[in-house]
Amino acid sequence: MSNRKKIISFVIPCFNEEENVLQVYRELKNVITKIKNYAYEFVFVDNRSLDNTRKEIRDLAKKDKNVVGIFLSRNFGPEASVHAGLDKTNGDAVIIYEADLQDPSHLIPQFIDRWEKGFDVVVGIRTKIEDSLIMTLLRKTYYKIFKAISDIYIPVNSGSYGLLDRKVLRAIQSLPEKYRMFRGLRAWVGFKTDYVEYKRQKRKRGKSSYNFFRYIKHAERSFFGFSYLPLDLMVYISFILVLLSFLFIIAYLLIFLLFGNPIKAAVTIVVSIVFFGGIQLLAISIIGKYIQVIVEETKSRPVYIIDEILNEKKKSVGEDLTK
Repeated sequence: MSNRKKIISFVIPCFNEEENVLQVYRELKNVITKIKNYAYEFVFVDNRSLDNTRKEIRDLAKKDKNVVGIFLSRNFGPEASVHAGLDKTNGDAVIIYEADLQDPSHLIPQFIDRWEKGFDVVVGIRTKIEDSLIMTLLRKTYYKIFKAISDIYIPVNSGSYGLLDRKVLRAIQSLPEKYRMFRGLRAWVGFKTDYVEYKRQKRKRGKSSYNFFRYIKHAERSFFGFSYLPLDLMVYISFILVLLSFLFIIAYLLIFLLFGNPIKAAVTIVVSIVFFGGIQLLAISIIGKYIQVIVEETKSRPVYIIDEILNEKKKSVGEDLTK
């Protein structure tokens, strides 16, 4: 029976986080070294930052061989950063920790404890987010809409912060799709899941690369990647409109036979064209979005391309990386 330590891998996606890289490393190392009987590795993924993030990661990797630096060839987006890091981990369990330091690291022992008690997935739930009122309302609205229309259950205000068992990670990696949303895939694969609530802190250093339009694109990815309700609604609305149109025609013919032609045809035609034209345009737009997803999948392009890796671990899971 092997006495080797279980490995906890930390995936830290970064974009323009030069002020936070060292702070993240110190904070996570301080937490994990207090937990006995575990080895660790830190997998920093730089999404082609425009500042000195790459240099900061490189300096850490020189000092600590348990720091893996992954540098992508360009900015492939936040989802690509997460999946690049996950693909290069060696841990028995993996924790995703964003480099903005807004998620409290003191929850990590709780995550590990729940994992040791038999939970395959531990998800952090943000009970409060220190953000502007508008963004808070928009975020809550998004989660509620997504929860209502999605085929899977994703708790309101659940982020990427959490823990995955190695078998869960393998299940996610086995999915062939390129149009990815990590939180959706994590929920879709299932497994025994537990939740830990926390208050998300305000960013202290650096500036978030997320803005309103990025949130819209992220919402699109979740809606069209994990729900067919928009297509279903199109079918139902089309059926109702056809039924109403048929009833309108019958009513119009009865009025015409009984009272002549009291309704001005020009007004009826214009209103009908504008109304049904708008419905058709909306329907075509929704179909177009689903076609876009199909096109992205058929291209079979990789989710990310790696430019360089530092301290890549080629050991199998189960080997003590601290040796």
